[in-house]
Parts: sequence; C-alpha cells; structure tokens
Amino acid sequence: MTGASQVLGEYVGLHCFGTEALCPSRVVAFARGELEARLPEDPAFAARIEAGRRALEAAQLDGGAVYGVTTGVGSSVENEIPGGLRALLPRYLLRFHGVGTGRILEESEAAAVVAVRLASLARGHSGVRRELLQRLCDLLNLRVLPCIPAEGSVGASGDLTPLSYLAATVVGEREATLQGRVVPAAEALEAVGLEPLELLPKESLALMNGTSVMTALGCLAWERALYLARLASAITAAVSEATLGNPAHFDARIFELKPHPGSQRCAAWIREDLGRAGAGAAEPVRLQDRYSIRCAPHVIGVLLDAAKVAEGILEVEVNGVNDNPLVVPESGDILHGGNFYGGHVAFALDSLKASVAGVADLLDRQLGLLCVPETSGGLPANLVSMTGPAAVVHHGFKAMQISASALTAEALKLTIPAAAFSRSTESHNQDKVSMGTIAARDCLRILELTETVAAIGLLAACQGLDLRERQAGTQRLPRSPLYEAVRKAVPMVVEDRRQDRDIAQLLAMLRSAALPLGSILSE
Repeated sequence: MTGASQVLGEYVGLHCFGTEALCPSRVVAFARGELEARLPEDPAFAARIEAGRRALEAAQLDGGAVYGVTTGVGSSVENEIPGGLRALLPRYLLRFHGVGTGRILEESEAAAVVAVRLASLARGHSGVRRELLQRLCDLLNLRVLPCIPAEGSVGASGDLTPLSYLAATVVGEREATLQGRVVPAAEALEAVGLEPLELLPKESLALMNGTSVMTALGCLAWERALYLARLASAITAAVSEATLGNPAHFDARIFELKPHPGSQRCAAWIREDLGRAGAGAAEPVRLQDRYSIRCAPHVIGVLLDAAKVAEGILEVEVNGVNDNPLVVPESGDILHGGNFYGGHVAFALDSLKASVAGVADLLDRQLGLLCVPETSGGLPANLVSMTGPAAVVHHGFKAMQISASALTAEALKLTIPAAAFSRSTESHNQDKVSMGTIAARDCLRILELTETVAAIGLLAACQGLDLRERQAGTQRLPRSPLYEAVRKAVPMVVEDRRQDRDIAQLLAMLRSAALPLGSILSE
C-alpha cells in the first residue's frame, strides 16, 4: 500500500526467518520489497529442520498413518496411498486445487503471502526441507512471486486454493510475476537462475494448508487502517475549523474520564492538528457541534482499538504453525489437528472492516455538514466559490457529496461478518469453516472505498477553509502542512469542473503516504 517499493536488491534491512518473530509491520515491509529474507546459518536451526523431516520419514517407515502422505486428503482421508505412489501426491494435490477465480493479488500482496507462509514453515514443525525454505527466501528476494487469484478459499483447511499457486510457482507451474511482468513460472525461475523444485511428500500440503493468504492481506489492511485513522483525525480537525466548531470537544480531560486508548489517541491528534493550523482564534458559533465532529474521537478511536486487537491476533497467526499434520522434531510425534482454521483472523478482520466503514460514515456526515450553510457556520451552500450573478449555475461539491454517499453505502453494506456465512463443503469434511479470507478481502475493499471518501472529505475541508478565509477577509496563518500539500496538488474549485481527477490525485498521495499527517502512526 503505502511507501515506494525498493529497487531489486536495495534493501533497508533483513529478516532472519526461524529465529526472529515476524510482526505485521515487517510483513508490510516485505510487501514493499524493503527487507531481505534469510535463513539462520546456525547449525542448530538446520538440525531442527532436518529432524522434522526425518520424523516424517520415520513415521512412514513405521507404517503409521500420516495425513496427506500415506492417506488422501480431505474427505478422501480413508484412501491409503501405497509407497510407490506417494511421490505423486504433492504434484497432483497442488494441481487439482488450481481453481482460483477473481482478481490476481497485487505483487505486494503476493510478497506478503510468501513471507507469512515462510514464517510458519520456518518454525520447524511442518516436516519440510531447508531447501524449500531457502526457495521461498529466493522468491521473495528476487521478486519472483506467484500470481494468486483472490477467490476460492473458505478459510479452513487453510487457504488451500490460493496457496496452491505459491506451490505451483515453486515447482515451475502456472504463472508468476518477475519484477512486475507476468510470465510462465518456469520462465521466471529460469530467468533468475533457479531450477523448479520437486516437492517431497507433505511439502505441497505444508505450503498450501495454512492461513497465510488471509493473514498477509490482514497485515496490509491493518497498516492501511492506521493511516486512515490518522488521516480521518486530520480531516476532522480541518472540518471543525472550517465550520467554526468548538475545539473544547477534544479536551484531554474528557477522554481521561472514559479512557479508551484509541479515543485518547485520536483526540490528541485532533488537538495537535488544530494547534498546528492556528485554529481557535475564531469564536465557536455553537456550544456543541454535531456528533460527527464532537464524537469523532469515539468513532475513530474504535478503529484504532480494533486495529490494536487485530495486530495482536495477526502477530500470533503470522508466527504460529498453521498447517496439518504437525511434527514435533524432538520426539518424532506426528500431531493431527486444525491449526489451519482461520477463526481468529476472521474475527479480527470482520471487526476491523466494520470499524473502517464507521469512519467512512463519519467522514460522509462531516461532508454533509460542510455543504449546508445552517451546519457549516454560514459557508456557501455546497461550498460554491463563485460569486455574483453567475453563481447560480455552479454547484460546487453537490455531486461530490452524492459520490461519497454511494461509496459509504457500499462500505457499510460489506460490514456483514463474513464468519456468519460459514457452510459445509468438500463432502462435509470441511463442515465448519472460518471465511477468514473473505473477511480479509472485504476489509481491503472497505478500505479502498473509505480512502476514497476520505479523499473527497479532505478536498471539501480544504475548500471550506478557503471559503472561511475569504469570509474573514484575512489570510489564515499558519496554514497546516496537510492543507499546503493538498493545495500544491489540487487547486481550489472556483468554476465547476470535473473532480474525478482531483480525487485520483489525492488517493495517489494517500496511498503513497505522501500526505503530511503529523505524529507517527503507531507507538
């Protein structure tokens, strides 16, 4: 999302999988190409990985049943796979799961998926070889990334279908991106000097049977949500100033008496922005502002607190071992369970997406206040700047308000919890599923919509500040860095004009983190 991708090989840091925990912010850094992936050189790490592999082989030799190795998968678990056929199962397993549909994940999203899958497998409980872990490092570092369709996962038994596209890239099948170009995976591997890797029994299942797609997308959504919360706070400050609002609504003492951390943080940001803009010189025109101003910290604060909860859940998921079966290298035990279930991720992202949509609704209501003289403190209707007889043929931000309402309605519609739509599938083997990947996709879509509402709201707030300055007859000093950045990119609307390009310009700045927003996003 935010931040420019690094040129191949120009990393700002490295991450050692297998010894270092991978936090959501580092997942985002891998998505941007800012980190180099490495494996520990410590012999103990190599020995642990090898011990897991040997334990898996020993279980087969002892005649024990190992799911997905000596048996079929899913409801076909009762199919016994003879020793002579076991080497065929990894390739056919990934092939029959090649049924993904929908948009192809962006290169940054695919990189995040690879990083999250590698973090799980590098824990040493999946029975895979060090060579496979190194191959995932190579794919990340060389930006040879699988083309992953977004649709097709129910989020339990992991993200089987989308992760099959990662397994396919490893073996040189299907398509991959090479530095942004879509090419056959075999061609991409050849271009960077890598041979397709033949997967051993359990290795394709280990790659596929986990929560890495929903978790990776969730990490990207989490980061965007934090940025959005900070931007919404800045917009609130600008709207409060433009409408001659009462800055006392954001007094720290109010939030000490109901100390939700997110609300406290948001109110502090709004105070910071009002102070930077020199607001407060004008007398407030009302004792109490409408809720969309007065209660903004209580709305944006929910998003901040939901993001904090999501961050903790995502960090556990990123660093957890989430395939099946699991291997205990020390004892050689094979554990059959359900760590691939994405229920926690679904909960986190269903909550996060509802909180994001709440901010879209807040910003849409603030736009409504700006466009009506009775609630804006006497600004021109629809923020029309034109004066004189010709003013009647201009409509300012009237259509912008319609667009923002449409975007907000769509965002709110998507807040229905994806987890509520669990259903039985795959011959009733997967008879209760998480829908976590759908929750992640919903969250990203709601963020996309809400960011657009924020861009419209920011343009309207700047228009309102310009009109307020004109009413006062004096230049408003000092101007905030955010206002200056907007006005450097997009001029004030005087005569009616198309504003879709204005929205696109602001969105580009928002999504590249080019808007100066004051204090840091996370603490």
